[in-house]
Amino acid sequence: MRKSILVMSGKGGVGKTTIAVNLSYFLYKQGFQVGLLDVDIHGPNALKMLGYDNISLEIKNDKLQPFMFDSNFKIASMAGYINDDSAVIWRGPRKHGAIKQLSQDVEWGKLDYLIVDLPPGTGDEHISTAQLLPDIYGAVIISTPQKVSLMDMNRSIDFCNKINIPILGAIENMSGGIFGSNTVKKNCDKKLIS
Repeated sequence: MRKSILVMSGKGGVGKTTIAVNLSYFLYKQGFQVGLLDVDIHGPNALKMLGYDNISLEIKNDKLQPFMFDSNFKIASMAGYINDDSAVIWRGPRKHGAIKQLSQDVEWGKLDYLIVDLPPGTGDEHISTAQLLPDIYGAVIISTPQKVSLMDMNRSIDFCNKINIPILGAIENMSGGIFGSNTVKKNCDKKLIS
């Protein structure tokens, strides 16, 4: 049975996609069969972070075909279905439909892990993903050390708690120097997350 892991944060620019890509690649290198699902409808960057531009994903037998990084590492992203320079100007129902297709109509084959790269916030994409993926193992929440990022991280924690998604951990990205450090751990200790 595959384990779906959500990579999320309330704030943009904290490194969600970087961590989702690296977590996927790490699991793949450990010998697992991995899917990376990029549900950031408005800013899909997972394929770009893996070094691929202008990838066009296909549909065969009514199934979306993921990009094959390797037979054991597959990626599905809106970036494979739109032009790289195109803005996606959609509201809730269209976004829900796209996430439904990306989560349920992709020919993944057998997977051990499905890593889901979510956009910032706790909105449509998050709600749709939580409703459409029945096998969510848990969430990894990303933050930077700054107070604004921590506030938004707390919203992500609250979202997970309200819809019963286990929190697997929190990552403090861009830690040290002028940004500060260890604030995510202190914040999580207060919230009883370990």
